[in-house]
Order: sequence, then C-alpha cells, then structure tokens
Amino acid sequence: MDYRLSMESSDTLRNKCGGCYRQFNKKEHLVEHMRISYHSVHEPTCGICNKHCRSFDSLREHLIGPLPKQECKNIFSICGCRFCLTILESPNARRIHQERCQLSNVNHGLVTRMAALGLRDNPTIDYMSSRSPRVVALSCKMVGGGSDGSLDLCGRVCITDENENILFHTYVKPTIPVTNYRYETTGIRPENLRDAMPLKHAQRKIQEFLCNGEPMWKIRPRNGKARILVGHGLDNHLDSLQLEYSSSMIRDTTEYPPLMKSSKLSNSLKYLTQAYLGYDIHVGIQDPYEDCVATMRLYTRMRYQKHRGEAYPLASDTQNRNNFAAWRQNELERLSPEELLDLSRSDYYCWCLDSVA
Repeated sequence: MDYRLSMESSDTLRNKCGGCYRQFNKKEHLVEHMRISYHSVHEPTCGICNKHCRSFDSLREHLIGPLPKQECKNIFSICGCRFCLTILESPNARRIHQERCQLSNVNHGLVTRMAALGLRDNPTIDYMSSRSPRVVALSCKMVGGGSDGSLDLCGRVCITDENENILFHTYVKPTIPVTNYRYETTGIRPENLRDAMPLKHAQRKIQEFLCNGEPMWKIRPRNGKARILVGHGLDNHLDSLQLEYSSSMIRDTTEYPPLMKSSKLSNSLKYLTQAYLGYDIHVGIQDPYEDCVATMRLYTRMRYQKHRGEAYPLASDTQNRNNFAAWRQNELERLSPEELLDLSRSDYYCWCLDSVA
C-alpha cells in the first residue's frame, strides 16, 4: 500500500506543470492543461521559485497574499520591491530600487486649478513638443446627457506623449444637451462648454493625429506610421468621441491580462496607480492629464520588462503550430513538463514587443 502511494506521488511529480506548478494524476491531463493555459515567458513570474502567474495580482497573492508560499514570502519581505515585485540581491539594493520604482503625482492640485481656469487649453495638436511621438496616451472626462444624466458625453479630452508633454487638450461641446456636468469629479462648468470645440472638430483632429497620414485600413502594428494609443477604458473614451481606431494599435490597461485581477476582471486606474506606481490619483476633481500620465507610466513599466526573445511569441502565429494543435496526443505525452512549457506561447500581445517593433 505504501509502495503504491509512493508510486502515485512520483507520477504526480512527473506530471507537474512547468509553469504554474499545478500537479496532475495523469500525463494526458497535464497536456490538456498546457493546451489551454498559454504559459509563456511573458507571464509575471516569481523571482524566487519561478512560478508563472496569469497576472501581477496573482503573483502578489503568491508572495504576500492571505495564503502565500511561505518561503517566497520570507525572501520577498526582505528583498522584494512592493511595486514591481522584483527580487533584489540585498535589502540595501531593494531600498535603492524601491525609491526609484515609486513615482510621484503630477502636482495634481496645481494642474487641476489651471485646467479649471482654462489656462492649459491647447485646442491645436502640438506636433513639435516631441519628435513624431510613436506612443501617445488619451483620456476623456465625461459629463452626463439624457433625462437622468447617465449617458456619458465627452466634455474634455487630453493627449500626452511618453515624456508627459501635453500634445492636445481642450473642452469639447457635445452634440446633445448636457443634463449633468458632474462637477464634483470633472470640474466642468456650463461656461467651459459654451464656446468649446465641437465634438466633430475634436474627433477629426484626433483621428488625423492618431493615423498620422496612414489610411485606417492600412494600419498595421509594426513598421507603420500610425501611433500606439495608450489609455484606461479606451472603448468608452473612443465611443464618446465617436471615433474608431485599429485595435492592433490600442494598449488598454483595463484589458491587459498582467494588469487584471486574479478573477480576470479589470482593475481601476486608481488601484493600478497606487499598487504599481506608488501614488494616489482621483483625489477630488479629476484631471484627464493625470490619467494620461498614469496610464503612460503603467504602459512604460510593462513595455520595458525584460523577457526572453522569441521569433514567434504568440500562440496565434502560424509558425507555432497553433499551440499544440498539430501535435499528436501520444507525441505530447512523451515530452517532459519543461519541453511542454518551451512549446507553449502567449495568447495575448505582450507590450514588451513594442520595444522591438
């Protein structure tokens, strides 16, 4: 009996996923897990035990959650950065790294007061503040329309570049009457929109700027002229601007798997900024510039992560044999967990690939 138990235990260890370390009783179950897990070098990974996690929230739970892996928790408490979750060589290295990793807010009070007075209005897109920016961030602040004021209408829009320069900022006059200015959060008053830029005019200027002379149908994610658009909840923002843009050029922090909750739901921008950048936003009146800066900083932090290079990093790339689909079951069952992991590819576009585009 004891011998059979030890044999079963040994088989289970041989059937341990090389990514998330989940154990299976049969090799066929491990193979099926690998078909649908899409483990890859792009997943957040524990710097101590090398466990792959679907998101940074999952990795945070592994390190410091209610039921962490104790060995990893002990080391992380001494040498781990609480913002980017990197493991450093020593407590002193951790202190220096964490001071650099924690960013500060963009002088929120002053920015908001200036915007409320109209001192930062820039109704023309500034093409000269940076040399043909490849990546820009966009954020809108919504006023309310409809009988109950619940319909989101763009009342203010801001675009910034990677260096946090303002390229475009203006109040926007919606095409239907505003019934709720939501002043407590937007800071927008009726007089701000009375002579504001018409929505169609703002839409046209932003569309032309994003496409950068490239027809919409011709936009491609690499080696094109169109700009990468960063934001939080961009579907809603683009809808409010009645603007369409190529999904291949959108980097949305609400839909990027490493920045989502363990439950695969979106995190708020307020939470992401506090957890990964180390400062608070949305205190009082909200400024679209503040949101642009926060989303661009999150994008930049994700973009410059160092992952092992792969010629064809996506499971959807035809060169990857469609993530095991072309393999026979018995061929896969003969592979080791490490070999199965090496075959596996990501099911999402990692933003680190923008650095090599």
